[in-house]
Amino acid sequence: MELDPNHFCCSVCLDLLKDPVTIPCGHSYCKSCIEGFWDQNEEKGDYSCPQCRESFSPRPVVRRNNILAKVVETLKSKDTLQASSNSAGACASPADISCDFCCGTDPNKATMSCLTCVASYCPAHLEPHYSVPVLKKHQLVSATVPLQKKTCAKHNKLMEVYCRTDKMCICCLCMIEKHHFHHTVSAAAERIEQQKQLTESQKKVQERGKDREKELKELLEALKDFKKSSQTAVETSDKIFGELIWYIQKNCSLAKLLITTQEKTAVAQAEGLQLQLEEEIAKLKKRDAELEQISHVEDNIHFIQTFQSLSASCESPDLPSGLVVRPKHTFKVVTDCMSKLKETIASLLKETKPSITTKVSAVNVLLQPEPKTREEFLRYQLPLRLHPGFFSQNMTLSNGNLRATYCAAQTNASHSCIIKRNTEQVWGREALTERCYWEVRLHGSTWCVAVSYEDAIGAFSYHSEFGRDKRSWSLECSSKGCSFKHNDQSKNVSGSVCYSQIGVFLDYLEGTVSFYGICSTLRILLHRVHTTFTEPLYPCIGFKVDGSQEGEAYHAELVKM
Repeated sequence: MELDPNHFCCSVCLDLLKDPVTIPCGHSYCKSCIEGFWDQNEEKGDYSCPQCRESFSPRPVVRRNNILAKVVETLKSKDTLQASSNSAGACASPADISCDFCCGTDPNKATMSCLTCVASYCPAHLEPHYSVPVLKKHQLVSATVPLQKKTCAKHNKLMEVYCRTDKMCICCLCMIEKHHFHHTVSAAAERIEQQKQLTESQKKVQERGKDREKELKELLEALKDFKKSSQTAVETSDKIFGELIWYIQKNCSLAKLLITTQEKTAVAQAEGLQLQLEEEIAKLKKRDAELEQISHVEDNIHFIQTFQSLSASCESPDLPSGLVVRPKHTFKVVTDCMSKLKETIASLLKETKPSITTKVSAVNVLLQPEPKTREEFLRYQLPLRLHPGFFSQNMTLSNGNLRATYCAAQTNASHSCIIKRNTEQVWGREALTERCYWEVRLHGSTWCVAVSYEDAIGAFSYHSEFGRDKRSWSLECSSKGCSFKHNDQSKNVSGSVCYSQIGVFLDYLEGTVSFYGICSTLRILLHRVHTTFTEPLYPCIGFKVDGSQEGEAYHAELVKM
């Protein structure tokens, strides 16, 4: 016979009957299970069936059901229980929750947990919770988290209360003892509140996800356009340099043709002259021989007659004496001219390369967003210092080369060795070629904050005022307001007031310099420069001295943030 082992399980332990007994109502249990159940209710005098709840008085005397015991033994011997367990559910893996009532070394995977029983069940052992009336009232949940995490470690009770004061789940005994005066609610009530928060969070996440998807789409489109632009630039570069190479090769061929043509013309002229000279030399040799012969004639009359015919010149009138003169100019002059052309082209390429490199470095897939908050600006701060070797003679550096001080009293006659200037300036030490942010705190009548290239001769200069040439950009501030200077052109900053602290944000690759007025926590944009930088920039500070503040100390300090 094919027997279902589930029909021979104890409804108390949910395992196969062990030492089975049958009580008066006809239901069978493990002897130890039913006696233990009745022992718990001994004081109440309640001896009832766990399944049908029929009561008995007095307490029944249980006896072994031998026939049922033999059936169970048969099931065990044929391993029918194991086959049924395999068909009912899979064995639990280390990551799964195991059934608390499966016997053996390979328990089945629990699918449900009972919060009333505080136990987890596989489908086979869960069956009584669906068939036994009293067990139907138990609260079942999916077995996703081990019950130990839902149980109070101190009281071994299910944590059904949430303490909002300590933001933790507790059991009812913890609420009475440790959390008596705390704000506590049921776990179900807290779930409702957090479910609302979850809905709002989910909505925000979904909206953020849509925004990110849109940004991803834009990024992919920008990346596609960037690659297309890059490929076009490579093809254009190949074409332009190919044309340059072709043009150089063409001029090389033309130069060769000119040289060979000139060679042929000059050689033809020289060879023609060579033939004439050879013919004249032959004539002169012949005349010399004739004159030599007549010099030995003894007959006077014959000598006179013959010499008169030989005395006429045999030289060609087209070949005057001293005809051949070595020219001063040779083809070396031509090669020298070509060498100079090579040096000119090489110099031009060398001068153009940094500009091309800078422009290539400035090309990006996306434009980085400009900082808005102070925290975002501070991401680009660098440990800047003033240069100890490049500042006006009337100035001194202090505070770790962060502060520059000018004292007007130094211009007295007793300090005649000090050169008096209208502008006192100091350079920064670091060369900037990326994004950078710094702030300058100043005290004085008129001062400026600037960025500048090195001096045109390759060294720092403090003899020329910042903003008076094409190599520097300066924001000048005074009690009357602010003005921007570049290339000796001045532009007033409308609506500006006198600020004692200025912030400077440099985006070298994008070619922008932004000057901000710092007032408390506010950052006000005063002026922004848009250009293309071709050399490293240096932070600079300057003072204007008109003599009206004699004895007053000017100082400017790089703010350490």
